[in-house]
Amino acid sequence: MKRLGMGLVGPGFVARHHIDAVRRLGDVDVVAVAGSSQASADKKAREYKVDRAYGDYHDLIADPAIHVIHNTTPNYLHLPVTLAALAAGKHVISDKPLAINPAEGREMRDAAIAAGVAHVVTFNYRGNPLVQQARGMVAKGESGDLSFVHGHYLQDWMADANVYSWRSDPAKGGATSALGDIGSHWCDLAEHVSGLKIVSVLADLTTVIPVRYSAGASAEAFSTKGGADRQAVNVQSEDLASVLLRFDNGAKGSFSVGQVLPGHKNDLVLEVNGRKLSLKWKQEQQNELWIGHYNRANALLAKDPSLVSEEALRYTHLPGGHQESWADAFCNLMRDAYGWIHAGGKAETKPSMLPTFEDGYRSVCLVDAMLRSHRAGSVWEPVQYTAAGA
Repeated sequence: MKRLGMGLVGPGFVARHHIDAVRRLGDVDVVAVAGSSQASADKKAREYKVDRAYGDYHDLIADPAIHVIHNTTPNYLHLPVTLAALAAGKHVISDKPLAINPAEGREMRDAAIAAGVAHVVTFNYRGNPLVQQARGMVAKGESGDLSFVHGHYLQDWMADANVYSWRSDPAKGGATSALGDIGSHWCDLAEHVSGLKIVSVLADLTTVIPVRYSAGASAEAFSTKGGADRQAVNVQSEDLASVLLRFDNGAKGSFSVGQVLPGHKNDLVLEVNGRKLSLKWKQEQQNELWIGHYNRANALLAKDPSLVSEEALRYTHLPGGHQESWADAFCNLMRDAYGWIHAGGKAETKPSMLPTFEDGYRSVCLVDAMLRSHRAGSVWEPVQYTAAGA
């Protein structure tokens, strides 16, 4: 099996985790990074211990030693960077959300399929073994028909008004903030585990902190650092939202997202309730899966290779009692992604767990329906999504 060369465009916060995961695979070389300027790229290349740095992403894409492009740029650059990579015949792994609106998401989805290359979106929570355990239990009918899918994704990194990044700038992040950033994760996880599709939504969005103070272009996510001369910025995008859901089998659902809630660091919870049993997974306690019963004692399944199902086993790498982490789940996704790339990136060889541009486009359509619902006065809105080939 030949070694693959990886190049990354947009070496910000999440980039180090892409690079770390890829290096753990053992058969991928991190060839180069590209930044917003040569100076910025040089600095990040030194920080990440990468040999080559490009000040223009076109030069990175043209590098013949690079077979796979990781796109971790701000949302507004996903389209031009990804389309350029696909036009060059490169495989693409994109951070989420895939696009800032459904039209751009569909364009990237269609271009990726036409290019015949691997195309992956980093919905990395699918890489947790107990997420796959829950998904398998639902698929096998152990839960019975699902009637309710609910949960939340709550954070506090934007609770300080001095936190301002491109995610709050509609020109760079798009019309949504919390829903696009973390609501996209929750919805993908809900559909992946339940095997159901969300068909309509009713959303109530709020901007808890309408004025933030920018430290300038150098400010990165999760940071309050910056100079004393901060500039006040009026923020329009939501930092808190609650959404009601209807699924294609008639099941109902609900979830809330927020990034201004003190004490909630990365509090993602998903629960599915069936006629036979319930399943609940908490990201901050990701090595446990709660199993709820009505006619016998509830159970807590610990992540253990000797206990999990066959579909979860391949994502479990340590013995029982040895905790696996967010970074391990991220690496699981990369392992599947590069396995697909080694197999040629054809649709028939894609691992079933792996989220593609199809899933990324669908996610953008879900969030768009929520924005439309809120703008219309929090009414039910259908999800307007067109599957590939339809």
